[in-house]
Amino acid sequence: MKKVLFFPHLQMQSGHHQAAEALMDLVQQRYPDAEVKKIDLLSETNKLLEKVITTGYLQWIKRAPRLYSKTYKKLYFSQEPLDEQYIWHQPLFLHKLKKILREEQPDLIFCTHSLPSCMLSKLKLAGQCHVPVVNVYTDFFVHDYWGHRGIDAHFLPTLEAKEQLSKNPNVPGQLIVTGIPVHRKIRRTDNSTSLHKPDDKPVILLAGGNSGLGCPSRMFEELESVEDFQFVVLCGRNERLHRKIESWNLPHIKPLSYVTSREEMNALYEVADALVTKPGGVTVSEALRKKIPMFIHSALPGQEEMNLETLIPKGLVTQLTPDTPLVDQLREMLSDKGRMESWKSAMDAYSDELSIQTDEQLVTVIEQLLAPIGEKVQGKVPSLKRRSITVT
Repeated sequence: MKKVLFFPHLQMQSGHHQAAEALMDLVQQRYPDAEVKKIDLLSETNKLLEKVITTGYLQWIKRAPRLYSKTYKKLYFSQEPLDEQYIWHQPLFLHKLKKILREEQPDLIFCTHSLPSCMLSKLKLAGQCHVPVVNVYTDFFVHDYWGHRGIDAHFLPTLEAKEQLSKNPNVPGQLIVTGIPVHRKIRRTDNSTSLHKPDDKPVILLAGGNSGLGCPSRMFEELESVEDFQFVVLCGRNERLHRKIESWNLPHIKPLSYVTSREEMNALYEVADALVTKPGGVTVSEALRKKIPMFIHSALPGQEEMNLETLIPKGLVTQLTPDTPLVDQLREMLSDKGRMESWKSAMDAYSDELSIQTDEQLVTVIEQLLAPIGEKVQGKVPSLKRRSITVT
C-alpha cells in the first residue's frame, strides 16, 4: 500500500491545508487504497508552541501590521538559502521529523509550507531521507525559507517563479508551473443552483475574512442602501460579522457562515459576477479557475502584500480605492467592456503559463514521482514498491 505524507503549517485552516487537501484528493482518486496523511510538524513537535505561535501571529498582524510586514520581508528574503544556515530552532524540528519518517515510511512527501520543506532539504542533503519531496507553493511568489537544494520537484505558481528558480544553481529539482493547487470540485458545472433574483441583479461574492482581519467594516455598511446588486457575504468564522449583517434583514444581502462544502462553494462561484476579497493564494487561484473578476479590498501584511505585488502587474486583480464607495467602483468597472476584455485576456494569458492544465496531467506527474527509480510511467499504472528511508 502506498503512503503519501503532506506537511502544511499550523492547525488553523489556511491555504497550506487547502492545497494539501486538493492533492490528497487526487492521490486518493487515482490510488483508492493509498494512505494519505496530513501532518503539522510544529504541533507534532510541541502543541503548546503551535498554539502560542498561532495566537501570536494573529495578534501581531492585527496590532502591528507594519512591523510584521518589515520583519517578514527581512526574514524570508534573506538572499541566502536557509537550508544552508544553522538556526537555533532547527535541531528541535529535525529530531521530530526524523522520528516521523521512521514511523511513517512514506513513498512520497509534499510540503505546502516552507518550514518542513527547509527541514527535509537538510535531511536529503545529509543522505538521511531518500523519499521524493515536492514543494507546493501556496502563494504567487517564492521566498528564501523554502528548501531548495535537496527537493525533487517544485509545483510553482507562475512562470516568473520558474524563471527565478531556474537561475539558482542550488535548485536541482523539476520545475513545473502547476499554479496553486485547487480542489477538483471547484470547477464549472451546468446544474448549480442559481442565486440570481428574477431581475437578474449582478451577484457579488464578498469575502469578509475568516477571522475579520484586514477587512474594513465600513465597506459592509455601504451595502445597506444599494439596490442594483445582490451580495453574498462570506463571513467565515467571524460570527460577529454574520450576526450584524443578518440583523439588517435585507433581501439583497445574504450572509453565510464558514462554507465547508466545496460543492457549495463551487455553486457560489458559478453565479458570481465578481469576487471582492483579500489576495490569499488559494482563494485567488479558485477565482482564476472560475474566471471571475477579482477586486481586492485589503491585504494582510506579509504573504498577501507580496501576492498583490505579483497579481496587479499581471492584470489578474484590481485593487479597490479605499476612499471611494465600493459599489461605485463595481458599477464603473463591471460596465466597462474594454476593462472586462482585458481581464479575460489576462486570465487566459495566466492559464497559458501553466504547464499543467488538467487534474489528469497533475496525477500523471504524481505517478511519475511515486514510480520506483528507473521506471517510467507511460500511460499505465506503475508497479509501486515500497521505498526505504534511512534516518540516523
